[in-house]
Amino acid sequence: MSAPKNVYIDEQTGSDSATGLTAETALASALRALELYGESSPVPELLVRKQGDAAFAPIAKAALKKAQKKYDADKAKAAKEQAKKAADAGKAKAKEADEAKRLEDAKKIVLTMETSLPAAKSIKIQAAAEHRDARIAVSAWVHRLRVQGKDMMFAVLRDGTGYLQCVFTGRLCHTYEALTLTTESTIKVYGTLKKVPEGKAAPGGHELIVDHWEVLGAAPGGDDAFTTKLNADSNPDVLYDNRHLMIRGETASAVLKMRALVLRAFRAFYVAENVTEVNPPLMVQTQVEGGSTLFEFNYYGEQAYLTQSSQLYLETVLPVVGDAYTISSSFRAEKSHTRRHLSEFTHVEAEMAFITFDDLLDHLERMFDFVLDFVLADPVGKTLLAELNPDFVRPATPFRRMKYAEAIQWLNDNKINKEEDGTPFVYGDDIPEAPERKMTDTLGVPIFLTHFPKEIKSFYMKRDPKDDRATESVDVLIPGVGEIVGGSMRMAGYDELMKAYEHEGMDPSPYSWYTDQRKYGTSEHGGYGLGLERFLAWLLNRYTVRECCLYPRFVGRCKP
Repeated sequence: MSAPKNVYIDEQTGSDSATGLTAETALASALRALELYGESSPVPELLVRKQGDAAFAPIAKAALKKAQKKYDADKAKAAKEQAKKAADAGKAKAKEADEAKRLEDAKKIVLTMETSLPAAKSIKIQAAAEHRDARIAVSAWVHRLRVQGKDMMFAVLRDGTGYLQCVFTGRLCHTYEALTLTTESTIKVYGTLKKVPEGKAAPGGHELIVDHWEVLGAAPGGDDAFTTKLNADSNPDVLYDNRHLMIRGETASAVLKMRALVLRAFRAFYVAENVTEVNPPLMVQTQVEGGSTLFEFNYYGEQAYLTQSSQLYLETVLPVVGDAYTISSSFRAEKSHTRRHLSEFTHVEAEMAFITFDDLLDHLERMFDFVLDFVLADPVGKTLLAELNPDFVRPATPFRRMKYAEAIQWLNDNKINKEEDGTPFVYGDDIPEAPERKMTDTLGVPIFLTHFPKEIKSFYMKRDPKDDRATESVDVLIPGVGEIVGGSMRMAGYDELMKAYEHEGMDPSPYSWYTDQRKYGTSEHGGYGLGLERFLAWLLNRYTVRECCLYPRFVGRCKP
C-alpha cells in the first residue's frame, strides 16, 4: 500500500482511533499520525485544523518537532522493551531447558535403604513422643513444605493424629521426587526422631531426621495444585465446593476432632446416668415441630418425611429400656440463612420417665457440667480448646432460671421492641432470635428460659399445673449463640393428648402408636433436644454452625 500524501489532524473533533486519511476521518494528535505513518516513505504531510471550520494547514515546525521527539522517545522505549522481552524469553527458555535437564538428571538418582540401620518401627504421629532417639517410619500427607537451598528441605507431615516436622538433607533432596514434591502428596519417611535444638520450635518439640523416604501418591502442581485451588482469598462457595479439601486445614481438623470428643463426652454422660442409647428411624410419617419445616418424599407411594426429631420414638422405649437417648440426624426445611441454622443437624435427644420439671432442669445442668469436665480433662481436648477458643470461660452452675413472662418484662424494661412495627412485646408473642440473643448476650450467662405459653409451643408439651396458660418447657440460651437446647415435660394423660390433637387440627390416627403410651401405663416424663453444632459453635467460638459439621447442608447447599 502506497504512503498517503496528506494526513489530517483535527485537534477539536478528531479521533486517534480514526485513520486520518480524509478530513472526515481526522486524527486528534500529531503523535498518533507519526505512530501510524511516521515510517512511511515518503513521510506524508501533516495537515492540522486548530478549531471550528478553519481550513487544514501544514503543522507548525515547533509542533512537528515536539511530536517527533515524543515519537522517537516512545519508539526507542518500545525497542528497548522488546529487546528486554526477547532477552527474558531467551533466559526463560534457557532456564526451562536447565530445569528439564536437572529433572532428567534427578531421575537417575535412586535412593536405597541403608541396610546397616536399625529396623524402623511404623507409628502414628500422635505416638511419636514415645519414640524419641529411635528409628521410626511414618506414612502421611505433606502439610507444609519448605526448600532451603539445594541440600536441605523441611516438610511438616500430617496423618490425622498429629503433625511431624521432617528434615531432609543431601541426596534425599536431589531426587526427581524431591524436586517435584508438592503439598498434599502422601509419602513414607524413615529416620530418627530427635528433640528440636534449643531455641527452635516444631510440633511436639521434636523432628524426624530422615534417612530414607518414598512417594506413595504424588499430588498435582501448577494450576491444579492444592494451594492454587484453595487459599485465604477464596470465596465461600469455592470453599464449600471444595470442602473435601478445605477440611485438611488445621482449624477444620481441630474442629472435627473436638466434635468427636464432645460426642464421646455426651455418650459418657448418658452411660454415667444409666440412660440407654437407641436408634429411631429417620424416615417417618408424623410431625413433631410443625408441618412447615418438613422435608417430604414419596415412600413407595406413601407420603413420608425426614424426621424433625426422634422424641416421639424415644418416648415409646421408656417402658422398654428406661431412660433413653439418641444422637441422630434431624432435618428442618427452614429457608433460613442465619449463621445458626442447618437443614440437617446432629440432634442429641433424651427422654426420662417418672421425673418432675425440676428434675429435668437439674439433669441438664449435670449434663453441661459433665461434658465440660470431660473435654477439659482430655489432654488433646484441653489443647485444642485453648487453640480454638483461648478466651473460653466455663459457665458456673446452677444456670440462671427465668420464666418467659419475666423475659417479656425484661425486653419491655430495656426498650427492646418488635422489629416489624416497633411495639412492645406482650405475653403470647414468640420472641424472635435477635431480641432473644440481645437479652442473653446482655445478661452474659447461660439461661434456662422456662414456662412458654402453650400457643407457641408444640402440642405434646405438658401444661403448667400452676398456670394453664403456660407449659412446663425450657430453652437453654447461651451467650453468643442463643438457643442450643429445647425441652419440656410431656403430656401424660390420654384425654389431654387427644384434646391437644383436636386443638391443633391434627388427625390422631397416624399417632396411634404414640398415643398408646398414655393408654398402656402412662408416666410423668420429659426430655429435650440439643443441637450439637450450636453447642460446638459456642464451645469453640465458631462464627457459624456450618463450621461445626463435616459437610454442612443448608438452603442452596447439598454437595459435596
